[in-house]
Amino acid sequence: MLIEITPDAYDVDLDLRYATADNIAGRPIYARAACYLHMDAAALLGRAVALARPLGLRLRVFDAFRPAEAQWVLWDSCPDPEFLADPRRGSPHSMGAAIDLTLVDGLSGEPLDMGTGFDATVPESHHGCIDLSVDAQRNRALLLGLMTAADWDFYRNEWWHYQLFKPRGRYPVLTDAAAGTRMMPGTGS
Repeated sequence: MLIEITPDAYDVDLDLRYATADNIAGRPIYARAACYLHMDAAALLGRAVALARPLGLRLRVFDAFRPAEAQWVLWDSCPDPEFLADPRRGSPHSMGAAIDLTLVDGLSGEPLDMGTGFDATVPESHHGCIDLSVDAQRNRALLLGLMTAADWDFYRNEWWHYQLFKPRGRYPVLTDAAAGTRMMPGTGS
């Protein structure tokens, strides 16, 4: 069961990149900007938000549930298994079990420096990369600490990607129609 993640309900910022041209495909993939997670992942997002709040930080979400057909669009644009799950295998995003996000200052809304942008398909995006400023390394470690303390697993090649532990086999891969999210072009709004 997918739950819609809204700024009011979850106290997060939304910057849903795949509803814009500001992504690795260079064009909007979603016809409707909406953010969903499986209810298990939504509960862990709530934990992460609660951990960030006393530190004066907020979470900004770039992507969460990604319909299976959107995963194909991304794969066709950038078929790099170092940064994208092969859609034939299934992405944790397409299960509602993954989230892409960053930290922002709770007062100004300015994003913390993470050394690279979201979806940067470069080695500097990897966790543990030390060829970054000290501030970027510290901010990544802070995000990693908050998310792992909230029981999220991380993907070693993307500082922004977190997922439920071992989602394959536990959660089904969903299309836009099966999920009922109406995010993809031609499915209505």
